[in-house]
Amino acid sequence: MSISVSNISKVYQDQKALHNVSFEIKQGEIVGFLGPNGAGKSTMMKILTTYLEPTDGSASVHNSDIKTQSTAVQKSVGYLPEHNPLYLEMYVREYLSFNAQIYKISKKRIEDVIELTGINSHANKKISQLSKGYRQRVGLACALLHDPAVLILDEPTTGLDPNQLVEIRELIKSVGKEKTVFLSTHIMQEVEAMCDRVIIINKGEIVADKNLNEIIDQTDQVIEVEFDYRVEEAFLLKLPDIKEVKNIHGFTYLLTFKTLTDMRPAVFDFAHDNELKTLQLSRKNKDLESLFRELTN
Repeated sequence: MSISVSNISKVYQDQKALHNVSFEIKQGEIVGFLGPNGAGKSTMMKILTTYLEPTDGSASVHNSDIKTQSTAVQKSVGYLPEHNPLYLEMYVREYLSFNAQIYKISKKRIEDVIELTGINSHANKKISQLSKGYRQRVGLACALLHDPAVLILDEPTTGLDPNQLVEIRELIKSVGKEKTVFLSTHIMQEVEAMCDRVIIINKGEIVADKNLNEIIDQTDQVIEVEFDYRVEEAFLLKLPDIKEVKNIHGFTYLLTFKTLTDMRPAVFDFAHDNELKTLQLSRKNKDLESLFRELTN
């Protein structure tokens, strides 16, 4: 496993930031780490980079233990924190050269990451002159300098405009073809566009760990319908491909069908044929955003 986390807890004085968190990430996966503010995302990422020590539990990154092999972990991880720590008075190439000296990296590698992250035309500019999007690119270039096996990105798309979002998204997807990427974000569309899998954390605990396909390509279809009077559930079970009928309140029902075919026309026709008036008819299938809201409210 590229990342393995087992029963990690972190307590700050009397506040528990993480509670028995466990998950694994395979090599080559791009995994989105979602949660509301204060849920424990940044704390988990800082533990995986060895910046923080856990109160309890264990973890490894690229087969190196975060407690006993911290140097090996640091060599295998490229980290972009939420607040990109750039020296604004330095030039882009100068900043990358400064960081490359720490890892004893060749000048050729500096030019390679400049090319990879698309900052060629800005390499001789001061970082203070760059847009937020290009500053994020410089942060990613720095994280990639030592050719790490694992990238940990904390809110890499925060504050970017729509064009910058697309650019950084494509860059992360490109890098993710060769590396394991673990990223946090508040933007659901970014997770759906970039990630293979999503882990949702709330109040320091994992509340969901699913492949995106499980969320987006559901085999069941849920329809909410409201009639003008109460109907026996057994009567609605006569609908084609019906799996479950649930009266949620008054004259409103949730109908679950075992098909991806849109069943709203069939429900409408069924109501009309049986002299029922349809007051409301809508699909209620979960997407990532609705699942997130359901699990974190």
